[in-house]
Amino acid sequence: MISKAFSEIQRVLKPNGLTVIVYAHKTTEGWETLINSLLDSGLVMTAAWPVNTEMQVRLRSMNSAALASSIYIVARKVERSGIAFYSEVHEELEKHLNRKLERLWTEGIGGGDFFIAAIGSAIEVFGKYEKVMDLQGNIIRADRLLEDVRKIATDYAIRQILHNGFASEISDMTRLYVLWRWNFGDAKVPFDEARKLAQSCGLDLSQEWNNKGFVRKEKEFIRLLGPQDRKLKELEEPRELIDVLHKTLLLWESSKREELVQLLSDSGFGQNDAFYRVAQAISETLSNEDKEKKLLDGFLAGRERVREESIKRREKDNKQQGRLF
Repeated sequence: MISKAFSEIQRVLKPNGLTVIVYAHKTTEGWETLINSLLDSGLVMTAAWPVNTEMQVRLRSMNSAALASSIYIVARKVERSGIAFYSEVHEELEKHLNRKLERLWTEGIGGGDFFIAAIGSAIEVFGKYEKVMDLQGNIIRADRLLEDVRKIATDYAIRQILHNGFASEISDMTRLYVLWRWNFGDAKVPFDEARKLAQSCGLDLSQEWNNKGFVRKEKEFIRLLGPQDRKLKELEEPRELIDVLHKTLLLWESSKREELVQLLSDSGFGQNDAFYRVAQAISETLSNEDKEKKLLDGFLAGRERVREESIKRREKDNKQQGRLF
């Protein structure tokens, strides 16, 4: 039905005629339908921008990953550029997206709206060709486009959230956690959307919820546990940065400073700048009422003293170990 509607719009438009399509859908499946319908209609997308359309009060009252904006897509009835190979289009797409993402970031577009706006921007490049094919002659459709767009947008977002310097120093699981909090907050998310975000971080989500980590499956939804949802006995020997951070916050809340310093010394994260940068970045993505943010801010307020104590503890332990041998 959407394809028929767009085809009819294309038919009645005069040459170079313009149409504006307003769309708001938070699932990738919905966007695949829209993009494929636009491509099949013959309309050429020339611009796409997010516009705030939802009341903040309504968004805060919903325990879901709601969008704050709708995407306004401008399309025209013009001639397309013919057939292109995806290897060339992908290079053009990456350059165009990075320019557009920088502007979106500067204008304060964040979370799910950032990814949705990235999809809208990608159509500007992809949609101007009559067909896009890979080297084997297969026609590239929206699913492949969206997979690459999400990876480009994910890499850009993580660099910005962590202020560039530490993006390459963190693991895939830490990338997922930071992006999830920035994108969804504490909301539970339909499995397919969660899976695609994890995939953009190089992870297979279906292998993670059985590992007793912070990923939980609740029927058809996925949510990531915060420190307030976990117990110290479940975090006996943490190795992943987020697990160490969660245990640190629980020890800080329980006033177990000796154990906290020992944990940061043993894990090596006490001297790791990326550890504190990740903690700060997560705090910046959460609302002031969020329990996790309050724990993070309390711990971070004394970070310099904790860092010094963990360094001294590590030096002391190393000396004792040296004498032992």
